[in-house]
Amino acid sequence: MTETARITTPFTRESTAAEVVAGISLSGKRAVVTGGGSGIGVETARALAAAGAEVTLAVRAAQAGEEAARDITATTGNQQVRVALLDLADPASVAAFATAWYGPLDILVGNAGVMAAPETRTPQGWELQFATNHLGHFALARGLHRALALAEDGARVVSVSSAAHLQSPVVFEDIHFDRRPYDPWLAYGQSKTANVLFGVEAGKRWASDGITVNALMPGAIRTNLQRHVSQEELDALRTRAGGGGPQWKTTEQGAATSVLVATSPLLEGVGGRYFEDCQEAAPHEEGGPRRGYAPYAVDPEAAARLWQVSEDMLDGCGWIVEGQG
Repeated sequence: MTETARITTPFTRESTAAEVVAGISLSGKRAVVTGGGSGIGVETARALAAAGAEVTLAVRAAQAGEEAARDITATTGNQQVRVALLDLADPASVAAFATAWYGPLDILVGNAGVMAAPETRTPQGWELQFATNHLGHFALARGLHRALALAEDGARVVSVSSAAHLQSPVVFEDIHFDRRPYDPWLAYGQSKTANVLFGVEAGKRWASDGITVNALMPGAIRTNLQRHVSQEELDALRTRAGGGGPQWKTTEQGAATSVLVATSPLLEGVGGRYFEDCQEAAPHEEGGPRRGYAPYAVDPEAAARLWQVSEDMLDGCGWIVEGQG
């Protein structure tokens, strides 16, 4: 991924989001966390709020978002926790969110997603996981580009990926499973590879605007994300991930790497990289545990191609917010 030395930190897979952000002040900073109403999104938002940031929970379900906001305010004392509706699979919702945003944005955490869903297509004919996990976040980040560029001390974009990206590259010849049989895990893996490739290309394109973009694997956490997955499938995945059985994290631990990427001074000016367990990851070893990044996920040519393909898809359907890209 990079010729430079990998970034190491004093934190581990057991570290929590609160421990990672301890001692860091985000007073005066503004953050958006997609999927901030549940799972690791809540704990990511809580840690940012505890450090003093104004945090907007971008959620599909208003009630869940409001409940999460009240809980975060109660536990942190931060009164600047807001809720805004966002459905990443709905072009009108993405455009409305980006258009309504006013002023600078310091941190954007692309945390929301769907996993291993049954075959579902958006009204545009796009496979749902790719549309939600990648295209929706891609459109949102582009729509908020101007706000990110306005951040006084530079902005950070956090792209939450997964070790599942090791299951599939982006299959440019048939992204939406129009010709090959649909496989929920291949579709999910492809979308997670796209999350990493987005960080590579956006990090390159936006560096001159003071915007850094990095991707990460949060770890194995039991959340609503796995609602389409059987317990047997989950246990098998966790076994392959650790080589010795399930290695679950708490939601507080699962949010730690997102918060690290969003806030750590060690990542100042660093972009286009992939992190896991609060460290910059190494390349994946073929046949080894499900760790590290696949070469195809950090290939600059694939990243540039995905950017263009994504622009073409979105532009034809009105997803690009005028003047913000």
